[in-house]
Amino acid sequence: MSTSDADAGMRAHASVHHEPPLLNAEEVEAGYFPGVNILNGMTLYANKGELIGIIGPNGAGKSTFLKAVFGLVAVRSGTIALHGQDITGKRADELVRLGVGFVPQTNNVFPSLTIEENLQMGIYQNPKGFADRFDEVGSLFPVLKERRKQRAGSLSGGERQMVAMARALMMSPSLLLLDEPSAGLSPALQDEVFLRVREINATGVTIVMVEQNARRCLQIVHRGYVLDQGRNAYEGTGAKLANDPKVVELYLGSLSQA
Repeated sequence: MSTSDADAGMRAHASVHHEPPLLNAEEVEAGYFPGVNILNGMTLYANKGELIGIIGPNGAGKSTFLKAVFGLVAVRSGTIALHGQDITGKRADELVRLGVGFVPQTNNVFPSLTIEENLQMGIYQNPKGFADRFDEVGSLFPVLKERRKQRAGSLSGGERQMVAMARALMMSPSLLLLDEPSAGLSPALQDEVFLRVREINATGVTIVMVEQNARRCLQIVHRGYVLDQGRNAYEGTGAKLANDPKVVELYLGSLSQA
């Protein structure tokens, strides 16, 4: 399915419910250095409750897109809206207050702090809400609740990823941005992370996830985008992309860890 066909179909579906997409990014151009764009007209939307995957080759701009949404990379043109409100260029701390959570791929925990202290950092804007949120988030990640006094630096890679996701959930985000959540993990731990991602999504949190394990990603998402050279190359449901001969030929062979 072409980008325009899928895009038009899903937008029509959203308009029937008279509800704008929860996240709507239009023709976004962004980059780290003056005059050099990594994103060259990236367009993406996520309806409330959707789990969206972004795949593509290294250097395609996948992580840059998440950082542009979260105010960590300058957007040079285009717009990004949350619940219909323009959030283009807002600072990360403002976006957290507006209901956006972000889990970076690396350096995503404070290793010298305990699990509990890491989660406290996630709700520093509303410290009085810590106990309630710790209980709720702990129901998704019971092992973190049991080991709340353990230092994050002593955890395995998979456990650190759970702490990072839990911390991002402490402010009750409506939108969660995940950058390569399975990177560097064993297949068993990757499965655990993907299971948690689906459980978080099932609670009503809209998720936009960048993933290098493309085939696995397309198995769990509602819709996916294939990004290439900072632009949308393909878009469709996870199943349609996974079975599109062109996507398989151009992307899944080299990207999939099967």
